[in-house]
Amino acid sequence: MKMRQLAGGCALAALAFSGLSAMADPADDNLLLNGETEIVTHTDAAPEYIDGLSEQYSGWHFREADTRVMQADDFDNPGMLAVEAAIDVWNTEDGSEGKACASCHEAPESMAGVRTQMPKYNEAKGTLYSLEMYINDCRTERMGAEAWGWNDASMVNMTALISSVSRGMPMNVAIDGPAAPFWEQGKEMYYTRYGQLELACSNCHEDNYGNYIRADHLSQGQTNGFPAYRLKNAGLVSIHNRFKGCIRDTRAETYKEGSPEFIALELYVASRGNGLSVEGPSVRN
Repeated sequence: MKMRQLAGGCALAALAFSGLSAMADPADDNLLLNGETEIVTHTDAAPEYIDGLSEQYSGWHFREADTRVMQADDFDNPGMLAVEAAIDVWNTEDGSEGKACASCHEAPESMAGVRTQMPKYNEAKGTLYSLEMYINDCRTERMGAEAWGWNDASMVNMTALISSVSRGMPMNVAIDGPAAPFWEQGKEMYYTRYGQLELACSNCHEDNYGNYIRADHLSQGQTNGFPAYRLKNAGLVSIHNRFKGCIRDTRAETYKEGSPEFIALELYVASRGNGLSVEGPSVRN
C-alpha cells in the first residue's frame, strides 16, 4: 500500500527530537484498581511478533504520580463520569424497534471480555471491525436507530462503558487467519515516516519511549487504556482521535476516524499490547 506523505527532510525530524531529554525510567509502581483489581501494566517480555520492544509498559507508568493515583480510584477517575452517562443510555430505548442495549444484552457486565478482542475480523461482514462499528451495527440493524459519529459523546461514552467491564482482563487481539492482512497493513503504517517531519509511530513509541517531548513522557503507545481521559483535553479521547492527532503533529495529511487505514493501524498497535490489562477509561496527560 502506498502511504500518503508530504515532502520533508530528515533534518526536520532530527530537529523535532532535539528537545528530548535523557531517558527517564518508567515509574516503579503497581496499579491496583479500587484497591481490589490488579491491573497488569508491565510484562518482562513483549509478544514474539513485536520486533522493537523487549518488554511492555502501559502508558500509566509514564504519567506523574498524581495522575496514576487518579486512575486507581473510580471516584477520582473523571472518565468514569462518561461510564455513568453511558449506563443511562444503555438502559434507554431508542429507534424504531423500541429497544435498548439492555433489551438484548441485559447488564453491561455481559460485555466483559469484548474490549480485549478489539478490533477483530467480522465474519459476517468480511472485514475488520472496531468496537465502534459493532456498536453502530447494533443501533442501525437491531434498534432501528441512527448511527453515532465516531467522536460523538454517546459513542465515546459507550466504548468507555464496554471497556470498563473488561478492566483487568488481558488484551488478546487476533492477528492470524483473516485478520493477518489487516495486521500487516497496520504494521506497515506503524513504520512509515509521515509528513514534513518524516516521523513514524515507531520513532516516538519504540525508539524514544521514556524520553521527554513537549514536557511530557513518550509512552510505548499501546491502546489498552483507551478511551483515555486526557487532562489536556478535559475529556475522553478515542483511539482514532489520538492517531489523527499524532499524524497531524508530523505535519502530514491524516486519515479520518473510522477509515480502513486507522482500523488496520488500531489492530497492529493493539497487538503490541497483548498481555497488558484493559484499563479504559484510563487517565493520561
